[in-house]
Amino acid sequence: MELIELLKDALAKDGSDVFIIPGSPVMVKANGRMVALTQERLMPADAEALVRTAYSLASRNTNVLDEEGDDDFSFSVRDVSRFRCNTYKQRGTVAATCRVVAFGLPNPKDVNIPDVVLNLAELRSGMVLVTGPAGNGKSTTLACLVDRINSTRSGHIITIEDPIEFLHPHRMSLVSQREVPNDASTFARALRAALRQAPDVIMLGEMRDQETISTAITAAETGHLLMSSLHTLGAAKTIDRIVDAFPAEQQNQIRAQLSMVLKGVVSQRLILTRDGGLTPVFEVMTVNPAIQNLIREGKTHQIDNAIFSGGPGMLSMDTELMRLVKDGQITQETAILHAVHPETMERGSRMAPPSPMGGGLGLGKRF
Repeated sequence: MELIELLKDALAKDGSDVFIIPGSPVMVKANGRMVALTQERLMPADAEALVRTAYSLASRNTNVLDEEGDDDFSFSVRDVSRFRCNTYKQRGTVAATCRVVAFGLPNPKDVNIPDVVLNLAELRSGMVLVTGPAGNGKSTTLACLVDRINSTRSGHIITIEDPIEFLHPHRMSLVSQREVPNDASTFARALRAALRQAPDVIMLGEMRDQETISTAITAAETGHLLMSSLHTLGAAKTIDRIVDAFPAEQQNQIRAQLSMVLKGVVSQRLILTRDGGLTPVFEVMTVNPAIQNLIREGKTHQIDNAIFSGGPGMLSMDTELMRLVKDGQITQETAILHAVHPETMERGSRMAPPSPMGGGLGLGKRF
């Protein structure tokens, strides 16, 4: 059983994630469904051998896995693809999940990223957040924003990732890509160092803790454009997640700072279509004076209505779901399942207004 052959087979099935777990066949997630790549179940020794092959392809030792119990890294297979790998211990054995990452940078049109999202790349300062559940395309969207900046203006872009997924060439801008923990011990340390590296744009793979969030807000306050991701869904929950990371006595100050530096929040998720494919659905909040006041006053529960009301730079997830139902791409049940306000989806789906994305989303695209 060879890892490279299994990865090739996964790509042939248009898979997005390969799962190596003892007691199960090697599995691949393809269009949201699990498909077996092997007939036989993996023995612990088989799984460990496959995992060690991944480490060999990455030219990396297993010290972090051995000492911490899990590890993140990436590796490439020539003429096949790049892969982001998480290895971990479970029930006394070794397992892994390998995410497929294309060699080239994604084309925003191919993955149906709307212009209202890409327009955020025109910002020169402040904070832009891309949010959503794991595996729903946040890294792809961030890569497209970085590439748009890299292709349209001169400057220094610094990315801080764990691990590096998409490789950005030097175009109109210089691009420095730092990987945690290989190039820097932590996100917070790399971010503090980035402020001394004359950046114009900082792309932070994820804001994981209070220290990183605080430093990110400072970077955005000092005239840099900072883009990052969070595992939240919706602008309101994203703001609450950031504020709740701080002690109660600091939260009013954080709301005030956030109201000034936050420029936009993109929420996205991949939705199963009627034909068994996947299509992305986006919510976009562009911060205007009204949104600033809601953030500063802690009235985040009113943000969803402000987005749904529309306006320049706004895109409502419920409106997009309604449009997909109307276009026959997804079922009403699917729309209700993913709606921000499911109780209004049945009525709203019959009168969905036109979307800024326009019609004709491609089906079955994989982020």
